[in-house]
Amino acid sequence: MHKALLISALIAHAAHAAPEFAPIGSFLSRYCLACHTGAKPAAGYDVRKLTEASLNDQPNLWRRAFNRVSEHEMPPRNAAMPSLEARESFTAYVDHALRTKACADGISPARALSRRLNRSEYAASVRDLLNIHINAGAALPADGAGGEGFDNAAETLFLSPVHAEKYLEAARIALDYAMADPKSREVFLTATPSDKVTPADAARKILTDFLPRAFRRPIEKDEPTRYIALFNAALSRGESFDEAISYALQAVLISPNFLFRVEQPNTTGKQRQVPPFELVSRLSYFLWGSAPDAQLLRYAKEDRFADPNILAEEAIRLLRAERSREFAENFVEQWLATRELGRDIKPDAKMFPDYYESEVESGIRYEPILFVHEILSDNHSLLNLIDSDWTVMATRLQKYYNLPKTEGLRQQPRRVLLPPGSHRGGLLGMAGILAVSSVPTRTSPVLRGKWILESFLGTPPPPPAPNVPPLAKEDAARPTTVRERLTLHRQNPNCASCHAKIDPWGFALENYDSVGRWRDTDAGKPIDASGELPDGTKFNGPVELKKVLMDRRDVVIRNLTAKMLGYALGRSLTLEDHCAVDGIVAQVKKEYYSSYALIRGIVLSTPFRFQAPEPDSKPADIKPKEPSAK
Repeated sequence: MHKALLISALIAHAAHAAPEFAPIGSFLSRYCLACHTGAKPAAGYDVRKLTEASLNDQPNLWRRAFNRVSEHEMPPRNAAMPSLEARESFTAYVDHALRTKACADGISPARALSRRLNRSEYAASVRDLLNIHINAGAALPADGAGGEGFDNAAETLFLSPVHAEKYLEAARIALDYAMADPKSREVFLTATPSDKVTPADAARKILTDFLPRAFRRPIEKDEPTRYIALFNAALSRGESFDEAISYALQAVLISPNFLFRVEQPNTTGKQRQVPPFELVSRLSYFLWGSAPDAQLLRYAKEDRFADPNILAEEAIRLLRAERSREFAENFVEQWLATRELGRDIKPDAKMFPDYYESEVESGIRYEPILFVHEILSDNHSLLNLIDSDWTVMATRLQKYYNLPKTEGLRQQPRRVLLPPGSHRGGLLGMAGILAVSSVPTRTSPVLRGKWILESFLGTPPPPPAPNVPPLAKEDAARPTTVRERLTLHRQNPNCASCHAKIDPWGFALENYDSVGRWRDTDAGKPIDASGELPDGTKFNGPVELKKVLMDRRDVVIRNLTAKMLGYALGRSLTLEDHCAVDGIVAQVKKEYYSSYALIRGIVLSTPFRFQAPEPDSKPADIKPKEPSAK
């Protein structure tokens, strides 16, 4: 009786609320109230607090409900289930309401974060410090993805005992290699003992020059002392100068000041711009995946980044440099999931031997990386990601695609114009994308549709319902197309609603086999590449699919912007961050989808340039510092 009264009260509240909130109140009363109410609500979560007013006053309560419902964790499996449409209506309303509230309050940055260098950042930083050409991070443990799906997310970059041991060994190997290479020695051994220079003086000069580069900031006067002591200790054991200085430099390379990007907490009690040396580390690890160069450090010392125009100019300088290709590789392979090719996803070698020719496999892997890098570094339109009349390839990939030869094209990939009717252009025509969204032996419209929704549009489909049977295997006696087998599969009512949203996108790509080659038949029957979305949008084949995606260009660009901002920040995005994303997308659109507009928008955004104060800091607690002597 008590529970019935509560349900009636919630329904009554919904009836008097704004009309658009009424279905939300009904959703909560029907699917949540039975467990999450009373003196001891399940998990201590009382849905009676989820009112229209609390969307403004207690957004975290609503965010928790949003997360559980959108991830299909609630309602539990043994309870009554909402339809997919009802679930999506609920999450769409809550997400929109929370974002509207967050943006109305203004964009707030996050607090200072400190994070360990991930494996690729470590390797690049050591490479640039020592001028070596080996992967110093090869033996380090792999880093898991976090944040917006990238392995540079602060929440996943902890330091384990295994890391500590591996870092010591990696530093030793890197320095052994560098000490044996005359060109490398010239970069970091800035002094040598002589009749006029004692070993101790030479070591002090080397370490004083090396530490600011390694720590990515000016050093305190006494910071070299402990490293000089290590040098002296090694020298006193009878080790040579080279051995002793190498021992001291190893200690630098396992210092937290090198292994971590440290940002000092903001104790000013108010929002502030990220301090200059920390800001240039943000910039260089975003666009180079490595430490700041001499120009960035000099500009930081001169405090030139108070001028946002300087910051924007430096961002474009870094983007145009060859070193930005490392950024393109790390970002693109994780954003598009092509990093999984050759790891968890491997096309069947017996069925597709041509795929595994070394130049073909390499060309397939690098095509999306080099394509995106070309767009970003040369300020092309971001709409090329959807469709383009060019790509980046070498001769073997061109032959694999059965395209006519391009005069002058050799083994080195370069930009190539695509002939009319090539079936290529944009990301969706690339074999790497098509292979990573297939299974080893056949295409998968489901995986390809999921890839478009998740990686391209940023609207991932819900997880499959429990106990759904797999797609039927092909009967050799009666060959059937993948589409025919999926049609049978969709007759299961538990599967139909989700597949209606996923499969049409993938059907449009059925002319590509599972390793990205064009075909006209499947199981001896003509390909049916038609699709119809739940909203009635119809298309047939990749050309029409790209037109549909071009009509949704702002959704594609918003997803790209959110992914890239998450990558640049190295953390999950907050509601306020998504407000910044909206502003960046609006500016990119004004500048005709220029790639430079995207990069400038990210580095000039409030989340990238500013820090929030620590919660317990107050302006009155901070005494003004005397200006340092110039």
